[in-house]
Amino acid sequence: MAKKRNKIEIVSDMLKTLQERGKLKPTHLMYKANLSHGQMQSYLEELINNEMVTKMDNKGYEYLIITDKGSTFLQKLRELNEFQKAFGV
Repeated sequence: MAKKRNKIEIVSDMLKTLQERGKLKPTHLMYKANLSHGQMQSYLEELINNEMVTKMDNKGYEYLIITDKGSTFLQKLRELNEFQKAFGV
């Protein structure tokens, strides 16, 4: 049985997806990050409040983009994961 993702893994998946794709509609992010609608709303609200993701309007459609703060968070998270692997923590 597959292990459930924790909050950091879910946030990381969301930010990675936005970083790779540039901008996405919320529904597309939900599918790419493998989240339910409720999960998506909860995590997205937190990411927006923490200024890691921002909303952008283009021709009447809402898009999400990762901010510099979100990119920095993702980079630091990668560094932390590398540190953990290096020391077997």
